[in-house]
Amino acid sequence: MKGTSKTREKLGVVEELFAYWTLEDADQELEELEDALIMSDFGPKTSFKIVDEIRERVKLGELKTGPDLRKALKESIINILQSRGGDVELNLGDAQPAVILIVGVNGGGKTTTIGKLAAKFAGAGAKVVMGAGDTFRAAAAEQLEEWARRADVEIVRADNDKARPDAVLFKAVEYAKTSGADIVLCDTSGRLHTNIDLMEELAKCKRSVGKAAKGAPHETLLVLDGTTGLNMTNQAREFNITLGGLSGIILTKLDGTARGGAVVSVVDELGVPVKFVGVGEGLEDLRQFDIDVFVEALFPESK
Repeated sequence: MKGTSKTREKLGVVEELFAYWTLEDADQELEELEDALIMSDFGPKTSFKIVDEIRERVKLGELKTGPDLRKALKESIINILQSRGGDVELNLGDAQPAVILIVGVNGGGKTTTIGKLAAKFAGAGAKVVMGAGDTFRAAAAEQLEEWARRADVEIVRADNDKARPDAVLFKAVEYAKTSGADIVLCDTSGRLHTNIDLMEELAKCKRSVGKAAKGAPHETLLVLDGTTGLNMTNQAREFNITLGGLSGIILTKLDGTARGGAVVSVVDELGVPVKFVGVGEGLEDLRQFDIDVFVEALFPESK
């Protein structure tokens, strides 16, 4: 996973600690491990949790060597991602149609991600409708329409320039119901998580699709730019509060130099799983998040 490369470079300090680990200097070395994890974007809270668990196991005599600690570190991170995040699968149940609300800040790759999701579902035989709820950004609907064409799915757009985003998404869900669609992908305006008025508009979009279909949205997914480091934690926290709970995260731009440690921090703090990762610009470049593969990319086994 190339996108973890920036974190992995910083974690070189951790590998050095493992190489020269001694029980005599355990306290100092564990403090250095905490510092290295914090510098690798795991954040203080998550770093302390991981190292406290390792420290306890050292005291109990379970961990004695560098390789022991290395294995324990990976196990601790996997445990956080599994226990705090939970199921990485989409939980759409038997909803007809299933409504997926996609949110995120500008520039995070939200529209591209919707296109990839549409192609993924359509490729599996589902009838997909896109709802062009981003009425705020110029040419957003045109961009989404191009993705709809590439994925060979339908799209519902605003009738005029003054149409409200919540009304467009209501219309999209209603159309999906009457046309027998399986899935509705609802785009929303990208917004800074610090803009209260725009965030309230987003909450209104969620309420609107809930009026159009019972139990909707069935998934509320936050698109996060994997290159933003710990700033993604602040974003995720505000979106989670505004929307009354996210159901999952889609991590984009893992084809660059993403800061993988921050992913663990977000999952740990919010208890929300990463469900997909974007690894490129192609329609097929969206993959289900694999916890074991992700952690192995952070700490690859020495050849």
